[in-house]
Amino acid sequence: MTFFHAGPAARAFGPRPGALRDGLDLAPGMRVGLFGGSFNPAHDGHAHVAETAMRRLDLDRVIWMVSKQNPLKDAADTAPLAERMASARTTAATAASGQAMVVSDVESRIRTGWTVDTLRALTARHPGVHFVWLMGSDNLASFHLWRGWTDIMRLMPVAVVARPGSLLNSRTAPAARRFAAFRLPAEQARLLPTTPAPAWTYLPAPLNPRSSTAIRAQRAAAHSG
Repeated sequence: MTFFHAGPAARAFGPRPGALRDGLDLAPGMRVGLFGGSFNPAHDGHAHVAETAMRRLDLDRVIWMVSKQNPLKDAADTAPLAERMASARTTAATAASGQAMVVSDVESRIRTGWTVDTLRALTARHPGVHFVWLMGSDNLASFHLWRGWTDIMRLMPVAVVARPGSLLNSRTAPAARRFAAFRLPAEQARLLPTTPAPAWTYLPAPLNPRSSTAIRAQRAAAHSG
């Protein structure tokens, strides 16, 4: 069986030496979830993913990394970064572990445009921190389209939280099949942050139907009416 690989990430792209100012306050030994996205807008489905990961993986912190612009999405459909940051802060504050949720524009700060470059920069900047990449199962279904997706899987553990409409597609996704041998049972999820990559787990959870796409469609319909 063949798998599509979007190509290796360019190692030359990223922050200039000495230019890294990520604004994060992390210490060795911390268990930190990295939750990236456009958050266009953020909603309680995002809070559900972050809170589920926080609880099931026993994380100290979840960092909501608001992207400047998703390379796979149309810039014309993306709200300004400041607006999406505000939306993420408001939503993150509603989570039960709101105090442990940090909303960051780290990709803009360190001048990275691809997730794999951001993760490489953060692991280099914060040695000893146990990072986990977090995503909803809807993202796992298309993860093989991301630039350097196999590099991400080998860089840090990955936790996938169930999202509606993608349960079957995500479980049979190319990334899930490619790294099937490295999957931890959900019952062992607390071990994931300290398990050497590649390692990943799929976390079943009560499904939250909210989506940014649906919210934008509703807003557009209201304005056109």
